[in-house]
Amino acid sequence: MIKIWITGANGQIGTAINEVLDPLEAEVFNTDKEELDITDTEEVLNFGEMNRPDVIINCAGIVDLNLCEKEPELAYRVNALGARNLSLVARKVGSKMVQLSTDDVFDGLSKTPYSEFDDTNPKTVYGRSKRAGENYVKEFTHKHFVVRSNWVYGRGNNFVNKVLEAANNQTPLALASDQFGSPTSAKDLARLILHLIKTNEYGTYHATCQGMCSRYEFAQEILKAAGKEVEMKAVPTKESDLSYARPAYAVLDNFILRIIDLYQMPEWKESLQEYMNEREEG
Repeated sequence: MIKIWITGANGQIGTAINEVLDPLEAEVFNTDKEELDITDTEEVLNFGEMNRPDVIINCAGIVDLNLCEKEPELAYRVNALGARNLSLVARKVGSKMVQLSTDDVFDGLSKTPYSEFDDTNPKTVYGRSKRAGENYVKEFTHKHFVVRSNWVYGRGNNFVNKVLEAANNQTPLALASDQFGSPTSAKDLARLILHLIKTNEYGTYHATCQGMCSRYEFAQEILKAAGKEVEMKAVPTKESDLSYARPAYAVLDNFILRIIDLYQMPEWKESLQEYMNEREEG
């Protein structure tokens, strides 16, 4: 039975991995900041050596862009040094390592989707700290999968749930029409990760649902899928609700997944519909 250690297990992606995993196929060690501090090198090494996981999936991170800008030391401690500590364990006990990353490692100035071969150029503390985490993982363990995604939603605090909350409260929304990405279900990302770890196809991957839209178009589709209505207008990012000043063009091309014919992510509208159906059932 494979042993999997998931850090940041209470977050959107950690939760989704646990939902998708077959409990008969894996022994899972779930830790979040309450159980283990990934920035404490000694604590991480001790846990890793004691449990000797076959795979480490690092879902932990400071993802609040404003918090990262206000407290860069915290951002780098968790997003960069935390990843370093886990990759040290991976190297020491021979684990495969999955490092979750982001489109924010790019500057958002492109007019075409970013592939894994495009140069990174982060403009935010969050993006720079995540790139530093990627680099540590690549430096310390060769058995790694760096998985970049964007506009991820699942259980918890995210754009989809905020739009639905606004609709329930009939709070008018002004949403960015100049911010583009590929909405990606945490569950679909989890399925990809669990597929990847069964392979030896190490490297960096872009993994988003297929297709792209603006924040405004995404909200329109959310309301349509939920059968709800709320007053909405399309505005520039700086005047918008629910959007931070982040890369304007956040579209990633799943280039490597495609050229090695490893896995195909679903279309984003199909994924959203699956999420909405599960939300209604749950």
